[in-house]
Formats: sequence, structure tokens, C-alpha cells
Amino acid sequence: MQNERLARAALSRLMEPQDVAGLALVHVAGAEDALRIATGQLSYGPGLEQDITGLLAEHSAVTSWAGLGAALKRWAPRIPDLAPERDLATMQRLGGRMIIPADGLWPRQLDDLGLHQPICLWWRGVELELPPAAKAVALVGSRDSTSYGASVTGDLAYSLAQKGFTVVSGGAYGIDAHAHRAALAGGSGAMPTIAVMAGGVDRFYPSGNEDLLRAVANQGAVLAEVPPGSAPTRYRFLQRNRLIAALASVTVVVEARWRSGALNTAHHAETLGRAVGAVPGSVHSANSAGCHRLLRDGGAVCVTDAGEVAELASPSGQSLPDEKSGQSADHDGLTLEDLILLDALLLRAASSVEKLCSVAGLGAETVRAGLGRLALLGLAVSEKGGWKRTKQSA
Repeated sequence: MQNERLARAALSRLMEPQDVAGLALVHVAGAEDALRIATGQLSYGPGLEQDITGLLAEHSAVTSWAGLGAALKRWAPRIPDLAPERDLATMQRLGGRMIIPADGLWPRQLDDLGLHQPICLWWRGVELELPPAAKAVALVGSRDSTSYGASVTGDLAYSLAQKGFTVVSGGAYGIDAHAHRAALAGGSGAMPTIAVMAGGVDRFYPSGNEDLLRAVANQGAVLAEVPPGSAPTRYRFLQRNRLIAALASVTVVVEARWRSGALNTAHHAETLGRAVGAVPGSVHSANSAGCHRLLRDGGAVCVTDAGEVAELASPSGQSLPDEKSGQSADHDGLTLEDLILLDALLLRAASSVEKLCSVAGLGAETVRAGLGRLALLGLAVSEKGGWKRTKQSA
């Protein structure tokens, strides 16, 4: 078990969240051999690549992939940074832990993610079993929330916590912060709230919510699938949304603009067959446009109080009509690798291709091709032999 724990700790640093080639490799070969193969310590034959190709096709994870050789090149720049013992020691020093799917504390509702289940979870907080999905509700929404959104979120989170539900959110400013704060105030259970981070749990982000997130860790749980020291990039924010949706039986969007990360979370919930609720707002408020879009498209049920949310979480709520809404674009149609590369680019200083390979965890050919696409879209520019992002991409 300890060897697998060390392997998964290392793999979580080597691979980006939801790296389907890496996840498929772990699924087929097991964590320990997957790490040896990924770091070049163990050779592999054509049979392994065929098994991975079949698994990816079975899960419709990718329409095509370049093969394991391309993935190995992508992971290679991060191999020197692997130090799983150090990462586990950091968590122990913080009073936290890392859990893997074989652990009793692993939340079984994450199994619903199938191939996209995280390799491990880095956990800062009380060592208590996480609630089952039926006793957890995700409250998400805009970072620039209005007083209306703050008030509704506070009422919902406080009342749900009083009813014994765990409130799950992302620890960000706005709706997330109001949800965590009210859940802590109203919590009657052992774990009133869970915050899912896009970066490492060793540093509470955003810094303005440090005191709040520290309280969440002291009374509930702060979780991440990336190891300590990992930066909260745009790509990782999008990927952590699937964990928020998977941990809860219901995802409620309180306030969201027409294009919002909260809608991305709602989409993940729909894909998992979870219930989605949306709070209506003023037709004149841009902050409610996303909620109205979900309601209009049939992707969400209208909710106005905690009782209606609790009803969605009950077994009877599972029989509600389940119409799917179309998937919203994450960033103007960019691929996931383009998003990772864009996150790696700096605004004020140019970076070399080699540096970008290391930071983004991508192969040189992928980086060069991605830079070309970003340049065509006006999101990146070449300067003094390096590359940096443009103000348009900020």
C-alpha cells in the first residue's frame, strides 16, 4: 500500500488533472508500474498501448491520441521535480493527509467519474469520513456576486448545514466564500463544508480568503488533486469543477454570468446524472444570465430555498426529468493542451520553449504547435526569442 501511495503522489505531480493518457495508463498498468513506465524505468510493449487505446475508445475520452511515446515526452520535463516523500511529509506537517482509492476514507461517489477519477486527493482538515453524495450539496456562482447573490447563498448554505448537509464549493471570492462562511455558521454536522482547490492545499488561495479557508480546514475539509506547491491555473480551475460536482448529489448555481465557470460545474453534474438547480434573479442582472440560461435550456430545476434543494437531494428528486443542455465552451474553443500552455505563459516576461515545456508539462512539438495557434488567435506573441501572453488573453 505504501508503494502505491508513493507512486500516486508522484503521478499527481507528473501529470495534469484529467490527463486521460496518464489516467488510462494507471488504470491498465497499475500506479506503481505506470510511474516506472512514465519515468522511463520500465519498458513497455505494443500490447499496453493497444489496451490504453481500447480503454480510451471505450470511455470516449479522446477521438484520437498520439500514442504513449508522445505522452512520455510530455511528462519528461517534470521527472526531476518528483519528490513524493517530501510532498507526503509536507502534508503531515500541515496536519493533513493524502488518500487514494484503496483507502477507507476515499469518497466512493468519485467512482462515478470513471476514467476521470483523480489519481489521489490531498486533504487538509479533520480526519473524518467525507459525507456520501446524498448528504452533500454544491453551491457555486460568480466571483463578483451581488448583494442579492450573497443573501440567497447565505440563506441556502446556513439552512442546508442546519439540516445536516455538507456544503461543497471552490473556496473562491463571491458565492463560494458566502457558501462556506454560512455553512460554518449553521453547521450541525461533523463536516459542515468542503472546499475543493485548484492549487496545492499548502497555500490557501485566494489569499484574501485565507482566514476563511483555514476555518474550513479546521472544521471541515480542504481538498485538491494536485500536490503541495502546485499553482492554481485556469486549466486546473476548470478540472476541479468536476470534483465539486461529483462530491455532491445536487449542484446549485446561485449567480452566474452568461459564460461562467459555475456553468462548467453544472455541466459536469449533468454529465454525471446529478441534479442541477438554479436560482432565478432579475432579468436585468448580468449576474443571473447564466442561471436563466440553465433554466431556459432545461438543464436545471428552479430552486428558491433550502427545502427545494434538499428535495432534489432526496431519492424522490432523482426521478426529475433529466434534459441535457449543450456544453459551454471553456475558452473560445481552445483545446485543453492550449489552455495549459496559455496558463504557462507570462504577461510581462518572455519564456523559452524549453521553459514552457517544463512548466506546462508538454512536449516541445506540442508547445511549438500550440504557440502557433495562440499567436493566430492573438493570445500569444513572440518576443526576443521567447514567448509571452498578450493583454487580450488576460
